[in-house]
Amino acid sequence: MARILTGIQSTGTPHLGNILGAIMPAIKISNNNMNDSFLFIADLHSLTQIKNPEKLRVNTLSTAATWLAFGIDTNKSVFYKQSDVPQATELAWYLSCFFPFSRLELAHSFKDKSNRLDDINGGLFSYPMLMAADILLYDANIVPVGKDQLQHIEMTRNVASRFHAKMGETFIMPEARVEESTKLIPGTDGEKMSKSKNNVIDIFLDDKALKKQIMSIKTDSTPMESPKDWSRCNCFALYEILASDDQVNLMKINYSNGNYGYGHAKQALYELVMTKFSKQRELYSYYMSNPDEIDKILAIGAEKATTIANNVLSRVKSKLGY
Repeated sequence: MARILTGIQSTGTPHLGNILGAIMPAIKISNNNMNDSFLFIADLHSLTQIKNPEKLRVNTLSTAATWLAFGIDTNKSVFYKQSDVPQATELAWYLSCFFPFSRLELAHSFKDKSNRLDDINGGLFSYPMLMAADILLYDANIVPVGKDQLQHIEMTRNVASRFHAKMGETFIMPEARVEESTKLIPGTDGEKMSKSKNNVIDIFLDDKALKKQIMSIKTDSTPMESPKDWSRCNCFALYEILASDDQVNLMKINYSNGNYGYGHAKQALYELVMTKFSKQRELYSYYMSNPDEIDKILAIGAEKATTIANNVLSRVKSKLGY
């Protein structure tokens, strides 16, 4: 049995890209009885960006509600909030004492902003060590990641190897699992969907706001009566990811025949999102209206996670002489 660990930051309501690229695949993996899944909300990592306690709270609830709305089975998975298991921060300190400053300077999270040092806090700089602790603390065998996140796993393995070289074998060495088949989820501007680019589709918005977001998808100026190239259309790209084969084929015909405007295509996408995620929208609304229920679920998961965390941390402290 492999232990699989996945975390997602609570920097806002998970958007369609988060849901399709991370949450739904993780839940599918967790439903396999051959896997032992740890799925967590990385609310400590969010503190590098967000300093508003009310916003942090709402974001955490929203992230948890999304996982629950999409059917995570908390009897099969350990579902918890990062900050409820503070052993991760203790392990992060130990690991940081075995990892070179010069290597941390190469982390993408730091390097991408290194020309604006005034905007970088110490938490962002040491971010890779907390991420390594998140993984090593639970003896994770496999960590599903996108290609752009491979460096995190490399650093985790590197710091574990450095610790082993000095103190002896202590950690399970995790492996990255990159899903080559995972499609890039385009945002409203055609680039990769990202909160930082403000190009997201939030399926949990009210009907009017969601429609406005979908109608903002960038398209070209081809007249309605003219045929359109569906292979280069942002709206079609999103529709194709969500729709059935028959729906996709019909949409291709509509584009090719002409007399079908982008407004029609966006309306079809809006209706598809509303239909496909109607159950999830309803459940999300229920959980957001019942935050105490979310807190209870996360508390149960934290208790399970703490048992594993204490065992691993005990191994580490024993090697260090504490």
